Amino acid sequence: MHLHILGICGTFMGSLALLARDLGHKVTGSDSNVYPPMSTQLENAGIELMQGYDRSHLQPHPDLVIVGNAMKRGIDAVEYMLNEGLPYISGPQFLADHVLQGKHVLGVAGTHGKTTTTTMLALVLDQAGLNPGFLIGGVPLGFSESARLGGGKYFCVEADEYDSAFFDKRSKFVHYHPKTAILNNLEFDHADIFDDLAAIQKQFHHLVRTIPSEGRIIAPITETHIDEVLEMGCWTPVIRTSLEANEKAALSAELVSIDGSHFKVLENGHAIGEVKWSMTGQHSVANALATIAAAQHVGVSLEKACDALSNFGGVKRRMELLGTVNGIEVYDDFAHHPTAIDTTLDGARKRLGERRLWAIIEPRSNTMRMGSHKDGLAHSARLADDVIWYQPEGLDWDLQPVIEAASNRAQVSRSLDEIINRIVNEAGEGDAVVIMSNGGFGGLHQKLINALKAKAA
Repeated sequence: MHLHILGICGTFMGSLALLARDLGHKVTGSDSNVYPPMSTQLENAGIELMQGYDRSHLQPHPDLVIVGNAMKRGIDAVEYMLNEGLPYISGPQFLADHVLQGKHVLGVAGTHGKTTTTTMLALVLDQAGLNPGFLIGGVPLGFSESARLGGGKYFCVEADEYDSAFFDKRSKFVHYHPKTAILNNLEFDHADIFDDLAAIQKQFHHLVRTIPSEGRIIAPITETHIDEVLEMGCWTPVIRTSLEANEKAALSAELVSIDGSHFKVLENGHAIGEVKWSMTGQHSVANALATIAAAQHVGVSLEKACDALSNFGGVKRRMELLGTVNGIEVYDDFAHHPTAIDTTLDGARKRLGERRLWAIIEPRSNTMRMGSHKDGLAHSARLADDVIWYQPEGLDWDLQPVIEAASNRAQVSRSLDEIINRIVNEAGEGDAVVIMSNGGFGGLHQKLINALKAKAA
């Protein structure tokens, strides 16, 4: 069967394309934003990519069109698809119908940490010999691709609360019917879809309603917004985790290193294993505890899970070190929400100590563009010594008030060249530069590394 995917370079849709290919289908796709790492992964997989959304991409007619949630009415390919009466389906529905049937699904939901935690969970189950299938909304460093069918009965999926398609406004995760569900955290996000936090909580409760009574829910002890969801009705045992000793938590952590790179794992207050890895930040420790609890539900011992996590290499674009030039480290990070910016910089600060930390941030997400989080942005970046906020075209509000509210050195830039010149001229040996965006950022990462190399030559 020939499948054509509209919006194929999105992290979810790109991973879905790999699964469809492995099911034996011919897969092609269109996207307006073709950029690495997903475009590179798809091209390496032999999947034909087309720039834009022209109706010619659907000629000759594919057997089925899989429609990404970025697609809207008025797009040429969408209008052609509807007018021609082509069969179409949302990505989450295709996944549910063609991949997840008959599987024990382990779903990872939450505002933050879904991609990293799903990758952790897939790694732990893989090293335990369970050969899980998985779909990860990013490119993991521990696997060759971001999705695979697997050979066992388990499937790990990043369970996103974003909507499914223009014709299906339910959250993606409602389609997945997990038996093991991680609910990592819950904050207001996706302001283009949800009016308020209560609207997101309603979708999370739709997810909770689908989890069987013989399943398991894993949630932190401190997440009151998740507690409110569970209070709406819960029919599944809930396992609690905590970053510190708490009698209500089945699993907790005891930090050995302040940056979270080494910690002990306690079950009911008793140390049963430890994790020593390259990750940093309390959010990473929280993700690890959830992973260990989920793996335990499918028979992986806590000790084996800890050992596996000690080999965890991370995910592309999650504090990924791209290069070190003249002692200046350049990192790429996906953070695009104040909490994610805050926790990422907190982990970086604890690792770097007194070294100079630069944060270059593009407010690119739909929620950022609408200004929903603007009041918290200055505080979220407070742990960096220097912050450069990039004002992209199409941002509906002025970043200057963020600069005025900053307690550290901060500036607004409308030019990538201006950003590069400042780093090249002012950064020195021992500095770390963290570039934060959920998009390609105009290729800033490599342009900066090239400029630093040119200066060093």
